[in-house]
Amino acid sequence: MTKQFLLKVLIVYDIDHSWDAVEISETRRSNRILSEALRKEGFDTCIEELRDPHLDRILEKHDPRQTIVFNLCEGLPGSSHPERRVTEIFEHWGFTYTGNTPEVIDLSYDKQKTKELLMTLGIRVPDGSILDAEEAENWSLFPAIVKPSREHCSLTISEKSVVFDTASLKEQILFVNSELNQPALVEDFIDGREFHVSVWNNGPPEMLPVAEMDFSAFAEAKERLCTYDSKFIPGSGHYERIETVMPASLDEWLYKKLEKKAIDTWKGFGCKDYARFDFRLRDDKFYLLDINPNNDISIDTSFAMAAEMMNYSYGQMVKRIVMMAAGRHPVFRDGY
Repeated sequence: MTKQFLLKVLIVYDIDHSWDAVEISETRRSNRILSEALRKEGFDTCIEELRDPHLDRILEKHDPRQTIVFNLCEGLPGSSHPERRVTEIFEHWGFTYTGNTPEVIDLSYDKQKTKELLMTLGIRVPDGSILDAEEAENWSLFPAIVKPSREHCSLTISEKSVVFDTASLKEQILFVNSELNQPALVEDFIDGREFHVSVWNNGPPEMLPVAEMDFSAFAEAKERLCTYDSKFIPGSGHYERIETVMPASLDEWLYKKLEKKAIDTWKGFGCKDYARFDFRLRDDKFYLLDINPNNDISIDTSFAMAAEMMNYSYGQMVKRIVMMAAGRHPVFRDGY
């Protein structure tokens, strides 16, 4: 019997009871698919649903010497603790886990610090700043987009997020402030082609085939963006009409340019295992919009589609991610 079959994979995902029934059902379904895919690859697999802040009650039932955690948690339900805290708890209990470190996750949530780091790496980002409503008077670059400064998952992002005048800018800043109780980040709206770039592997990192978000169904600039609805609300206009083109049509020069920027970002940010980078292209210049460590890797995502184009079945894809983590495990690393 090989070490692979002795290794147990503990899949942990969270359910937030503020989600609607469809979101909860879909989360459970996608994680069951991942668990079954790993089981078919030969792993002893256990799946746990985290419904409250007490992650320790799950971990105390498992032995870190025999277990790798497949981390699919976005936070601790019912708690103000962010996603970073989940990984800190794994480390406190001595577990090896898939995905990125607390430091990388925490930095990715701080959009302003992320932009500052990227600029030191030579990665182009949209011009922008954290502004309050009074400071909006000094902003003159339109169209602009107004985002939360410490969030992922496109929370509050809609067509109204793209603004064309000072009055609308103030209104959207106040909306983000009140809706999420955090500052708003205002940026130059890059109205261009959008690419989701998946990268994985630890030595060396590898860029998977690039996905393009096709906005050709939309006539107005404010419509050409990935909104919250486009990711989470089946039946909505953006969910139904944004097409994912895989692989994206890029000439060799642009492809190599994008690959270098994605790999430089991965290395400079200190990523592990897997991440997704969202770029836009305007006037032959790539702008990095967002960094997504521990991005969604459900079976129908662009990441899974990209891996499939490299001849990885879904089971082989998630197995490879486990193997990346196994390389850090004190018992299993010598065998992988």
